[in-house]
Amino acid sequence: MNITVLGCGRWGTFHAWYANHIGHQVMLWGRPGSAHLRALRDTRKNEYLTLPGEVALTDDLARALSFAEVIVVSIASQQLRSFCAQLRDLGGWSGKRFVLCMKGLETGTGKRLTTVMQEELDGVQTAVWVGPGHVQDFIRGLPNCMVIASADLSLTRDLVDIFSSPLIRFYYGEDLLGTEIGAAAKNVIGLAAGMLDGFGYSSLKGALMARGTRELSRLIEKMGGNKMTVYGLSHLGDYEATLFSPHSNNRRFGEDLIAGRPFAKLAEGVYTVEALMDLSSFYQVELPICATVYEIVRHHKDPKEQLMQLFLRTTKSEQA
Repeated sequence: MNITVLGCGRWGTFHAWYANHIGHQVMLWGRPGSAHLRALRDTRKNEYLTLPGEVALTDDLARALSFAEVIVVSIASQQLRSFCAQLRDLGGWSGKRFVLCMKGLETGTGKRLTTVMQEELDGVQTAVWVGPGHVQDFIRGLPNCMVIASADLSLTRDLVDIFSSPLIRFYYGEDLLGTEIGAAAKNVIGLAAGMLDGFGYSSLKGALMARGTRELSRLIEKMGGNKMTVYGLSHLGDYEATLFSPHSNNRRFGEDLIAGRPFAKLAEGVYTVEALMDLSSFYQVELPICATVYEIVRHHKDPKEQLMQLFLRTTKSEQA
C-alpha cells in the first residue's frame, strides 16, 4: 500500500521508517526549507534513526497527497488548523484516509484534533494513533502496544490491519473523545512528573498517577465520553513512557524547568494545559493537577510552592 507521512520530525520520520519496515511503499513530506528534510536528503539520518533508501522524500505537498491511499500526519498540534486550510486550498485530499499521530488540543478553543479536521475538511476520514512507546525503543526492536481510534469502527479496523506488526500491536479505540482527551492530557501529567523529578520528589509520582487519572476521568465523563477510557493505553497505559522515561520530552521539560535549563524541543503539554483549563472552566470540572501545571508554566508561579499545595490540599470531594 502507498502511505504518505506529512511531517519529518522525530515521530514523522519514525512513522515513515515503520511503514517501510512492515512492507508499505512510503513517501515522507517536509515543508520547503525544513532543516529536518534537508538533513534527511543529505545523510538519510537524524538523531534517532537511519531512513531506508526506498522511502521517497519530497517537499511537494500536492505530490505527497496524490501518492498515497493513507496519509499519516505528524506535525505540531497547534499547526493543524492552518495546515488543514492549506490542504483544503490545494485539493487532492478527498477520499484519503488520514491518521493523526500527534497528541494535543487546540489552544483557544479546547477542541480535539479530529474536530479541527472535520471543521476544515468536511467529510474527511480521520483516525488517531496514540499510546506508549518511544522512537529509540522501537528502533531497537522493543515491541509495544498502541491504540487506533476513530468515529467509524470499520475505518479503525482497516487501519489496524494496515499498520499491525510484531513490533506494534494495536487495540481498537471505541471511545474517540476519551482517547483524544486522555492522550493529550497525559503530556500535562508528564510535565508535573518532570517537575517532581527536578525536586527529587519522584516518590510522589504514585499519587500523581492516581490523582491524574481520576481528574481526567471526570472531565471525559462530563464531555460525554467513557470515563474508563482514561485507564487504557491512551492515558494511564502511556504513563511509563511519559512520566518515567528519559526520552519523554514532556518529563524532561518539567525537569529542566526546575533546574533552570532551557529546553529546545517540542513539549506538547505546555500548550495542552492551556486548552485543558478552558475545558475545565467550560464544563465546570476541577482539574487540580492541570491547574497547578498551568500556574507554573503559564503564570510562572513558584514551582515548589505550587506542587506542595497540590499534594497537601484537601477537599471534601477529593478521593484518590
